[in-house]
Order: sequence, then C-alpha cells, then structure tokens
Amino acid sequence: MAQPAADKLRLGLADIGALLAPTPGRAAATTRITVASVLTVLVTAIYGTPEAAISAYVIFFINREDRTVSIVMSVAALVLVSLIIGLVIVLANFSVDDSLRRLAFMAVLSAALLFLTSASKLRPIGAIVAMIIGFGLDELGLVPGGEAATRALLYAWLMVAIPIGVNVVVNLVMGPSPRRLAGDRLAHCLRMAAASLRQEDAAPAMLVPLLRDGAQPVGMWLKLAKIEGLSRAEDLAALRRAAASTTAILIAADMALRQPNARLPAAFRAPIADTLDQMAAMLQAGGYPVEITLALPTLESLAPVQQAIAVELRDAIVGFTDADAPSAQANAALAEAPNATEEKKSGFLSADAFTNPEHIRYALKTTGAAMFCYVLYQQLNWPGIHTCFITVYLVSLSTAAETVEKLSLRLAGCLIGALIGTAALVYVVPSIDSVGGLLMLVFAGTWVAAWVAQGSPRISYAGFQIAFAFYLCVIQGAGPGYDLTIARDRTIGIVIGNLVTFLVFTRIWPVSISGRIEAALHDMVRQWRQLIATPRREAQRQNAAAALALHGAITQDLILARYEPALVGPGTDWIEARQRHLATLDAVAGPLFLLAERFPGDPEVDRRLQAVRMDGHAPVTSSAPLSPQHSPRDALLALVDRHLAAPRQDDPPAAATGSPLHA
Repeated sequence: MAQPAADKLRLGLADIGALLAPTPGRAAATTRITVASVLTVLVTAIYGTPEAAISAYVIFFINREDRTVSIVMSVAALVLVSLIIGLVIVLANFSVDDSLRRLAFMAVLSAALLFLTSASKLRPIGAIVAMIIGFGLDELGLVPGGEAATRALLYAWLMVAIPIGVNVVVNLVMGPSPRRLAGDRLAHCLRMAAASLRQEDAAPAMLVPLLRDGAQPVGMWLKLAKIEGLSRAEDLAALRRAAASTTAILIAADMALRQPNARLPAAFRAPIADTLDQMAAMLQAGGYPVEITLALPTLESLAPVQQAIAVELRDAIVGFTDADAPSAQANAALAEAPNATEEKKSGFLSADAFTNPEHIRYALKTTGAAMFCYVLYQQLNWPGIHTCFITVYLVSLSTAAETVEKLSLRLAGCLIGALIGTAALVYVVPSIDSVGGLLMLVFAGTWVAAWVAQGSPRISYAGFQIAFAFYLCVIQGAGPGYDLTIARDRTIGIVIGNLVTFLVFTRIWPVSISGRIEAALHDMVRQWRQLIATPRREAQRQNAAAALALHGAITQDLILARYEPALVGPGTDWIEARQRHLATLDAVAGPLFLLAERFPGDPEVDRRLQAVRMDGHAPVTSSAPLSPQHSPRDALLALVDRHLAAPRQDDPPAAATGSPLHA
C-alpha cells in the first residue's frame, strides 16, 4: 500500500510536490497572511519604525485558520506585550547604564517567559514575547539613556503592536468564520468519501489523511462559533452531530477500501456516493442536510463484513444530524459505564508545570543559547548577525528529534529565502523606485513562503524560514534597500542561531521523543477502550476521531525518532516494534469501530483490544469458533483476530526492547 507523502522518512521530488499541492483552505490562508504582512510593511514604512522585517514575520505566528482565534490571540498578545514592556521600562531605570545588569535582566525574563511557553497556554506566543523583551533590552544598550531609551522601548512595542493591529483588521475583513470552516471541512470529507466509493481504482490510503485530521477540528470550530454568537444553538448542535456522523462515514468507507473482500458492489456504492455529494453541496452552501433518505438494494446478497459496512454507511447518512437515541441495550450499558468522554478542564498552567523538570530545562537551554548568541555578536562587534539571537527564540523546540529534523528544514528554508532575497536585491530592487514596488516584491515572496508554511508539518517550518530570511534580506528600512552586506550578515546570523540551537538541544539535557510516543500509544489504546465502553454513538464517534488523530501524531513522531542521535534516542528495533504496534491498531480500528457501534460493551471486543500489547505476543483465542460467514459480528471479530495474529508470526524478540530515555 502506498504511503501518504507526509508519512515517509525521506521525501522525494514527487513527495514534495504532493505536499505542495493545493488543499482546501490553503490558498485562502496564504492570501490572508500575505495581505497582512504586506500591510504591516506599509504601516512600518509610513511611520519609519525599525525592524520592519520582524514585524512582518510576526504575522506568521499570530494568524490562525479562523478569525476568532486569530483575533483573540492577537489581542491577548498585545495586552501581554504591553504589560511586559511596562515592566522593562521599570527595569530600564536600573540597567540602562550597566551592560552586565542588563544582560542579567534579559536572562531572567527570558527564562521566566520560556518556562511559561513550555508549561502553560502561552505556548503559541511565549517565545515571541521573550524575543521582543530581549530586543527591547538590547536596544537600551544602543542609546545614551533617558528619553532615547524610552523611545527604543516604544519601538519594541510597535514592532509587535503594528502586525497585531493589522492582523485583527485583516481577519475581520477576510477571516472565515468558525462555522464556515466547519461546514467546508465536513463537505470536503463527504466528497472524498464519495470519490473513494465511486472510483474503481481508488488508492487504499486515499482517506488516511482525512481519518487523522478530517472531522477532528470541527468540534473546536463549533465551540468558537458559539462564542461568536452568530449561529443558532440548534444549528451548532446539528453540525456537531454531523461531524460525528462524518467520522463514521470516513471509517466505513476506508474499511471498504483497505480490508480484504470488503469493497461494496457498484449497486450500493453509486447511490451512497451520489447522496454524499448532495449532502456536501448543502454543507458547502452554509446549511446542513436533514431528513435524508437512502434507498439501497437488499443486504442478503452481501458478505457479512460488507453488510456491516453498508449498514454503517446507511445509518450514518440517514441519521446524519439526528440526535442520539441509544437502544435499550445501550441504555443498560450506559447505566454501568462511566462517562468516558467527559473532558477535564485545564487551567492556564499544565498539570505538571512544577513537577516536570523538562519545562525549566527547556527555558534554561533556550535562554543559554540566546545569551551566547547575544554575547557573541557583541564581543565580535558584528551587529549585522544579531539575527542569531532572534533565531534562537523562533526555532527552539522541546525534543532532540524535532530539533534535528527541523534543522534541515530551517537551513533549507533559510538558504531558499536568502537566495530569493539576494536575487531580488540584484535583479528587482534596483528597478524599484517607490514603496509600492517594494510591497509588490514582499507580496510575491510572502505568498511563496506562506504557501509552504500552510502545508504539512513535514515542510511548514521551511516556509517560516523562507519568510524570515527573505524579509531580512529585502526589508532594510522604510523603502527599497540595496545593501548586499545586510543580507549576507543577516543570513549568517540565521545559520549561527540554528547551529547553536542544534548543539545546545542535542548536547545539554537532550530530551528523547520516545517518552512522548509511549505515552501517546497508551493513550490511544485507552481511547479505543473508552469507545467500546461508551454506548452513545455520538460519543463513540468523537472518541474514534480523537484516537485516529492521535494515530497520525504518533506516526509523525515515529518518523522524527529516527532523526535523534544514537546517544539520545531509541534504537531501530524499538522504533520498528512501535511501528508494528501502531500498524496493528490501524488495521483493527475499522472493525473495532463497527463492533462498538453495533454491540456496545461487548466483552469479546474489549478482550481483543487488551491483546494489542506492546510486546505483541499475547495470543488471541476465541471463546467459541468464529465463522466469517456466520454473522457480521462474528465476521468482524474474525477480521480483528486475523490482524492481531498476523504481525506476530515474524516478530523478533528484540523488537520490543525499548531504549532507556535520556533526559
């Protein structure tokens, strides 16, 4: 079976092309980022504020898919930066004339903010705020004091306030509403499910990306739509049920593609696909389908597994937005089962904020790397490479695997951005005689970078670095700049910052990604067991969507694990054992879901899920012989048994031996 491009360790040209291909919403998000960045450059040019390149780059961090989160995050960041700049003004009285004291203040504030970045909900913007504080204190060393110092801090505030204000306006005008995003996502999922049923030669992995991240974000968007208050509560409830039904449709359609002898005859596939396309059109138009009818031929001609798939598709379509009405069997199970879908409310700080040493270690490592870069360019008297100091805050990550894997993306993005920027300085900028020409150049470069940044996590970091290097080369002041020395020095600074971050995060308290993988695997098994114990279909489908999304995250983490140095990460045997374990869970996911939908609380189903152990050697035995031709339940159980037994036949004993974690 062909792997999705994002699941491959090494990407070829065809894989990179697939990751750069258009996806729903990508062009719109790219346009918003581009417009906001261009307007930011325009405002900084009008008022002549320094570090316009950094201001334009901030847009990449505060822009999100929907307008609500983008605006809320922007306003929260502005309030936070204002408070911290006020704190810096107070500290300026004690450090403006003392470089050593200024460095100490910079380090303490940086460590505190980076701790919150790792251990709180400040994660999306914490490092940016720390960088701004460091920039503000650095500016104090360039001015004699008094009013000039205050003006320098004001410029530091404007450096982030301008892009935040522009981002709010752009999202108010162009940002999609959360409800619109939810409807569009559901419509896309239904169209892809219809295409998989209609195409005779559909790829087995056609629906895998949607299973992992198809309907999962819809729940969050509907919560945001409720906060906006522009949609009726009953409409949002119907769309929430539609998202759960979409998950069931995707799982059933994927099972028809990937399980042996499970593909439905054309007489069943055609009416189902046509109905799904009609439902997608309604969702795309801003509504949602109700009272759906679906006429299918008699099921007696189908094999038991095909019957289970056809019934699941029919019920999910006909009851697409209907309220959950559990059967008597489900009600009995509900009385005994705990509420498996109840979410724990979390506060501002993580539960392990003061017990997990990794949070403070991350803060100290990033601060140490940043201070090293700061002292380096100060002692070398080479202010042109001050971008090494900024880069550390922008690229620091929590694990060695992410650091090593992203290093290649950062360096590649930096070189691409610097190449584009330098070529623009040589061939384009000399012909520009106005700010308008500069804005057109920024528009073109930002579009390329934003398109990459809005893609898969396998390439998105490169897009950020393309933008960063391009801005630092091209945006040299309030108007067009021609100095190639500036572009050279800033690019060297970016490379130095990346290398320093790599060395620090792989040599000092390196954190292996294996611990995160282990925890995620156990959490995914727990979610599948919750699904089986939950009698209500909507809750079952929500659990299934969460488990499938976690499956995608683990797949990516296992790819990253191969990038870790030998002294930090797990061995190849450990990684391969977890990949087999994940593949087993993937193979049984569809049958388990159909069994949970039809037979909630079935002990035979839970017993088989318990057999999916990390060592892969727990035998699966049935209490009674199962015949695939006996009933859909027996056929699905037999299918699960076959998948559970298959990986063990050639499983080497050493494959399950995990490496110790290196922290």
